[in-house]
Amino acid sequence: MAPDKSSGQRIAVLGAGPMGLAVAYQLARDGHRPVVFEADDRVGGMTACFDFNGLQIERYYHFHCTSDHAFLQILDELGIANKMRWVETKMGYWYQRRLQPWGNPFALLGFRGLSFVAKFRYGLHAFLSTKRTNWRTLDHVEASAWIKRWVGHEAWEVLWRRLFDYKFYDYANNLSAAWIWSRIRRIGRSRYDLFREKLGYLEGGSTTLLNAMKADIEQHGGEIRLRSPARRVSITQGGVTGVETESGTDAFDKVISTVPLPFVTRLIPDLPADVAQKFNAMRNIAVVCVIAKLRQRLTENFWLNVNDPEMDIPGLVEYSNLRPLDHAIVYVPFYMPGEHPKYAEPDEVFINKVKRYLQTINPSLQDEDFIDIRASRYRHAQPICEPGYLDRLPPVALPVRGLWVADTSYYYPEDRGISESIGFGRQMARDAVRGEPQ
Repeated sequence: MAPDKSSGQRIAVLGAGPMGLAVAYQLARDGHRPVVFEADDRVGGMTACFDFNGLQIERYYHFHCTSDHAFLQILDELGIANKMRWVETKMGYWYQRRLQPWGNPFALLGFRGLSFVAKFRYGLHAFLSTKRTNWRTLDHVEASAWIKRWVGHEAWEVLWRRLFDYKFYDYANNLSAAWIWSRIRRIGRSRYDLFREKLGYLEGGSTTLLNAMKADIEQHGGEIRLRSPARRVSITQGGVTGVETESGTDAFDKVISTVPLPFVTRLIPDLPADVAQKFNAMRNIAVVCVIAKLRQRLTENFWLNVNDPEMDIPGLVEYSNLRPLDHAIVYVPFYMPGEHPKYAEPDEVFINKVKRYLQTINPSLQDEDFIDIRASRYRHAQPICEPGYLDRLPPVALPVRGLWVADTSYYYPEDRGISESIGFGRQMARDAVRGEPQ
């Protein structure tokens, strides 16, 4: 039975990705009346699934760590915690045309192509990064210089440089060390001892969570409007009054936007000029993510780092080595700034590269082993976090009455993730109702 909404606020939520759903979930459970506007025909954003030749699977890979507390909490609340599975996974490294173990001290010591001194410096840096708790001192530090100081030139060239170059291109030498540190720390914390890594997946994939959240929102009186992109947020006398769609304008007490920041000034053209300038200065990495369904395994690794002069990728994910499936599933993401000429290349260019790369890594793969292969694109996949990024972000509570704006950039320095989006979205909903900034 839906709760009585007569005393609650009517609040528009823009975007039905994990953060937008988390906002609406919290609002509805707290007795308010959220209405979610989503341009897509399904909820989930980058976590949404598609029909991949009979398999419902995410367009972009996702995994969970034991430290994903907000995610695990909402599973408990929704009664689906029993759908969570934890698996001991492996990492590998493709270097010098050779597949090598990776991800633990023995693998590091046995790594071929790196001196002992370089291995020691790399290992010490990774270990200390997992122990660090204060990241603010790294916010204004440039990441590549920070890593080079710790690991030295040799380890930088072998283990780090291509990751930067083939993800950030022209921005590779102007990234926040805090942002890079958080990635080292998250993977380090997925280990349950020095030698073993444990990651998680949800039975049925992200759809299990998305459907449960959608049902809970609607059960508590919220509304989700698919294929209903917001066109404009109406502002009158310094306060929000409603949301305009192709169907007309609906009145709302407040608006909470979770769409990517580059869309904000289009949706809210009446923002103060100084605030609009901050949003327009935000830059994002795009992704073309190729997913392949294979008749046989590529490797035994979940994550495979890649350093190969003939491959313009920093790594790939063999998802079926985490979540058991009938066939091998491999994700190969090509990250690049959206304005880079490569992003304009057709899908077939990326698909042909992936076929060639996978057959190089595993020469036993034949053309007939590729059951299906597709490419998905997302223009605003990840923020480019420069040194001092925290100071560049506009406030979540904007200087417009009743208007709140955030996306995955706002839980900086953490990487974009389902758990982080859920935790941030729920807190934003609580604060917005109280009128308090985060």
